Amino acid sequence: MQNLQTDLKLLSIISIILFFTFILGLIVDRMLKRFLQKKLTHKNFDITGFKFLKHLIITIIYIIGISFALIQIPEFKIIGHSLLAGAGVISLIAGLASQQALSNIMSGIFLVIFKPFRINDRITINTFTGVVEDINLRQVVLKDAENNRIIIPNSVISNQIILNTNMKDTKCCKTIEIGIGYECDIEKALAIMKEEVAQHPLFIDTRTPENKKENIPLVIARVVALADSSVNLKVWAWAKNTNDGFVMYCDLLQSIKKRFDQEGISIPFPQREITIKNNFQKNQQDQNTTILGF
Repeated sequence: MQNLQTDLKLLSIISIILFFTFILGLIVDRMLKRFLQKKLTHKNFDITGFKFLKHLIITIIYIIGISFALIQIPEFKIIGHSLLAGAGVISLIAGLASQQALSNIMSGIFLVIFKPFRINDRITINTFTGVVEDINLRQVVLKDAENNRIIIPNSVISNQIILNTNMKDTKCCKTIEIGIGYECDIEKALAIMKEEVAQHPLFIDTRTPENKKENIPLVIARVVALADSSVNLKVWAWAKNTNDGFVMYCDLLQSIKKRFDQEGISIPFPQREITIKNNFQKNQQDQNTTILGF
């Protein structure tokens, strides 16, 4: 009977410790979220390190709470004290956790320190493109154009080439290449492409004051190739970010095509000619005659 009362008392203490650990984790999480919402009003505030730090703090709270719970059990006192010991935390985790989990944690720390990308950056990793939504101790979460969530382990990202379209400069350059017929007026076609780009509402002027003094044109368009059946023209169009660049690119394809149609500038498309030789026709006629005679 005494052993039962002791066990119930021990179970109650452990339950209380775990309960308060859980409550403390929730309180800290909400406080940090409110702090983050206030700081988001500041343009220069970087939320990448803050969100990672939030995950780290909550993880530490749970580790400490579980450690205190383990101390209450005589058989687990050594483990509990090891968790609470500063130097023992790393060695104990290394012994209990998998190598992959440790690799993800260390890779996550390096991602936050060296910052190859930040929250809300648009990146491409392993053919997956999306906006960085979260960076935690284990993984990076991307949101793609179809609102899907792409979850990539931190250790995988550390070994991959990352394409970041928002790092230091968010401007986006879209190139539009169109082939016209050899009989068409090249100068006229180039002028149309420049006009359509310049008047698009999402186009931005990236020229410096020095460029303007040197009379560098607002929009640059050039002949880039003399292909088998077309003269290829290319124009460069700048937008303030990737999203605007994509919309502008689609609009310009449509508007340039309409202008070309109005001005009589043709865009060649593949055609195939089939020639039937006379000998082949004669042989076919002889075969048909033989069949009918039979």
